[in-house]
Amino acid sequence: MTKTPTNWTGRDDAMVEHMIRRGASRRELLKMLMSSGVAAAAGGSLLMRAGAAVAATPVSGGSLKAAGWSSSTADTLDPAKASLSTDYVRCCAFYNRLTFLDEAGQVQMELADSVSSDDAQTWEVKLKSGVTFHDGKTLSADDVVYSLKRHLDEAVGSKVNSIAKQMTEISKLDDLTVKIVLAAPNADLPTILALHHFMIIADGTTDFSKANGTGSFICEVFEPGVRSVGVKNPNYFKAEGPYLDSFEFFAIPDNNARVNALLSGDIQLAAAVNPRSMRMLEGQEQVVTSVTTAGNYTNLNIRLDLEPGAKADFVEGMKYLVNREMIQKSVLRGFAEIGNDQPVSAASRYHNPNLAPRAFDPEKAKYHFEKAGLLGTEIPIVTSDAASSGVDMATVVQQAGSEIGMNLKVDRVPSDGYWSNYWLKAPIHFGNINPRPTPDILFSLLYASDAPWNESQYKSEKFDSMMVEARGALDEEKRTAIYWDMQEMIANEAGTIIPAYISNVDAISSKLGGLKANPLGGMMGYAFAEYVWLNA
Repeated sequence: MTKTPTNWTGRDDAMVEHMIRRGASRRELLKMLMSSGVAAAAGGSLLMRAGAAVAATPVSGGSLKAAGWSSSTADTLDPAKASLSTDYVRCCAFYNRLTFLDEAGQVQMELADSVSSDDAQTWEVKLKSGVTFHDGKTLSADDVVYSLKRHLDEAVGSKVNSIAKQMTEISKLDDLTVKIVLAAPNADLPTILALHHFMIIADGTTDFSKANGTGSFICEVFEPGVRSVGVKNPNYFKAEGPYLDSFEFFAIPDNNARVNALLSGDIQLAAAVNPRSMRMLEGQEQVVTSVTTAGNYTNLNIRLDLEPGAKADFVEGMKYLVNREMIQKSVLRGFAEIGNDQPVSAASRYHNPNLAPRAFDPEKAKYHFEKAGLLGTEIPIVTSDAASSGVDMATVVQQAGSEIGMNLKVDRVPSDGYWSNYWLKAPIHFGNINPRPTPDILFSLLYASDAPWNESQYKSEKFDSMMVEARGALDEEKRTAIYWDMQEMIANEAGTIIPAYISNVDAISSKLGGLKANPLGGMMGYAFAEYVWLNA
């Protein structure tokens, strides 16, 4: 048997007492940018006990209302097509995966009883018996085979098609056993199966207007871009949970409005609170926070296949123009770790600590802009509140550009439709990437030549071959060395600028218990509904 390696090291301080710094308004931020120095977060601070939300005995009953930060009419209940945190929350509530990652980043079994292999290439998945779908159908190997094979069908449009392609055989051995053969060894498969997209659906499912899963909640209402309501599954296969009778989930894109809804008691969870809104929580004893730093980031993407990104000197100039320290301190109020333009954060044991962040150097930036023949040319940067702190980051870059004669125009567009209309499409735009548990998943989704979310259209045959080599390397030293080289390639060659790894701060009612950190992101890796409860 091959022992599954740990591919993510959970941060022990993810749910600890945290000093919340006063956040700046956009007007105040602009004033700071106009000054000569970087202003530190100042003023009264707020000490919030994040641990208070988990130090209680579970209570059954009650209805929870929770608000995320982004949604659209493209919201989906099809796990294969899920792309937003809003989709992930619903998928986690209505479906289950074969495996899942606990708060320490360790692989645990969910629908599977075991996932094993002797060579990391041929795998056997044994399923739990007696699990039923919401419509009463009993889970079998047929459902798993159907669910996994859907990702290989180009017509489905699965977001993890490039990852699933390594599965060259998916077959049923008996009613509760599935065989998976990979094109090459990959010891990460149990971790890969914990991704939100690999939720298991019933054999033959084509209608996703409602979710027929095995999950802890049954979908009662689903209105894309509006809301969803789930009610407790009375036949859930796990011994404990869910504790809630029902939960409603929707998005409130405006940070202040989301926080106000929490303070007024209209919701019990406000996800991903922007540091600028933290001042609103001062003195509010009915609110606590959950802080997780697991590799989430907002990045500035420059498409290398379009102008002006097709000019290498323009891309190089932009990398010198981004003031990472100012973004960390002034925009993110210290709730971040400075990034080095590649997606593997310090939360991962594969993070390359020797890859220094690009220094802020306006004169070097000006040199490259002049060399590209673009100094003074008006160049739009598309951004939106849909990309967390993207508008403020764009303001920082714009101001730095104006001081050297670079005319960068911030084109702020609505949150609704941003991910379908602008992300991946605009020549220069902001993205927001949720944490992923392994470098291979990040690279496969974002940087491989055929990656579905190749934000800068980075193409490198060398990178692609290194990715395959690292995937099959059972020698951890060799695998780490390859991943370090790949991070350096991304930082120097791709058109994605990652200034910081952002700490996710979920603000919650002090009556909400059970919320813990998770390596897959905020809101307990988006699976909070199954595990939380409401105290009286």
